[in-house]
Amino acid sequence: MSARALIVASTLVAPVAYLALPATAQAQAPKAAPTNIRGSVVSFANNTVKVKTREGKTVDVTLAEGGRIAGVARAAVTDIKPGDFVGIASLAKADGGDGALEVLIFPPAMKGTGEGSYGWDLKPNSSMTNATVADAVKGVDGHTVTVSYHGKEKKITIGDGTPVVTLAPASTKDLVAGAIVFIPATKNDKGNFVAQQLVVGTNGVVPPM
Repeated sequence: MSARALIVASTLVAPVAYLALPATAQAQAPKAAPTNIRGSVVSFANNTVKVKTREGKTVDVTLAEGGRIAGVARAAVTDIKPGDFVGIASLAKADGGDGALEVLIFPPAMKGTGEGSYGWDLKPNSSMTNATVADAVKGVDGHTVTVSYHGKEKKITIGDGTPVVTLAPASTKDLVAGAIVFIPATKNDKGNFVAQQLVVGTNGVVPPM
């Protein structure tokens, strides 16, 4: 795992991490929580990526000087082991508990990043839980993991077909038209989007977060 990828790992957590953790590689917390931009690359030039967002808008995001880029690599539910640190976006299920929308397995060096459970914007009413796996148990409808954070526990079901990824190296060469990106961006004093880091899909694997 490259240093570049490790730095970008800190972007894969809810905005609260920007306020609480030095792992964001920022000397100070930004004045405003980032806007999570999800979509496909239209073009990349002069350190600015033009993105067609999932909402259908087209926005320009400038990668800040020294900004980092990472990709994602496919993983499997069976890769999740007790003691691993994971980020799981989920939705509450009608029959109780949470069902995973996606799972990120953090590299060991990022354990503790953004620990907690909080609101997330992948889908309406979704949440993000960054926590340590207490146990991973095979269930009837998939895998159910028990995760712990700040003395609390939460059970999340990971159904068949749920995207499970980890981090991978990437570069500006991967910012080609059609590539899928996830970019936590903030607006500068001119109202333009600026990102310290972004995540881009490579080798057929897209950022699910």
